[in-house]
Amino acid sequence: MTNNLGFSQQGLELALTLRNKYNDHQPLLAPGDGERLLMPEHLLNSNIDLQAYDDPLPLAMVATRDPDSPMSVAAAVRMSPTAEATPVTREVFSMLGGMSKHPVVKQMVDLVSESHFDPEIIGKVQLNARKFVALSRKRYTEALRKNLRMLLEGDIDSRLFVSQFFELSESGNLRVDIRKRLIVGILTSETIRPSIKFLFLEQLDRLPLSVQREIITDALDAPDRPKLEAIKQELAWIRLELKPAAVN
Repeated sequence: MTNNLGFSQQGLELALTLRNKYNDHQPLLAPGDGERLLMPEHLLNSNIDLQAYDDPLPLAMVATRDPDSPMSVAAAVRMSPTAEATPVTREVFSMLGGMSKHPVVKQMVDLVSESHFDPEIIGKVQLNARKFVALSRKRYTEALRKNLRMLLEGDIDSRLFVSQFFELSESGNLRVDIRKRLIVGILTSETIRPSIKFLFLEQLDRLPLSVQREIITDALDAPDRPKLEAIKQELAWIRLELKPAAVN
């Protein structure tokens, strides 16, 4: 239930949970069962019920704390149609631009606020946000491909490549299925050095457990080859150490 200020208890609790996740550098998960990553497209689709995420406080937390501009913009845009509900929510919305590290969020917030929450302006902002997310993802994907070429040509340090792979895929909000396919391809490649693969394994915990399990299973199901023996043994050990999947 929403109080007179425009907030709910569930929203407050989720905002605190999100704050802890950002402090611990943990991914945000979409509401509901499973471990789906929360994506900008979820926030930009008004037909999706995001439950407590639709409270102003969680949206404000994502808009101001998320390191990735597409997520921050999407959260601010989702908040904009209802931000004028109370004086407090209007004030919270107006603060987003100054608190977010992304200039594009400030531009969007200023535009909506100066229009006095004009529905037509909000509609245009929502459209531009969708274009911004798509363009950002395209740019980050191109950067990933460039880094992979540099790796194969020996023009980038392996540790830097792995670090940038996760940073770019997270910042670009690369779709989970694409991210998974890329990682499985690297782990099962005969041209990628084993040392690089082990660096990837060190970073797997940046992904939801369900995605980790799928990556490990797909890699272990790859045809046995001498060059994959060591990495498969390590993957088998990691699978044993993962938390068991939840039973519905």
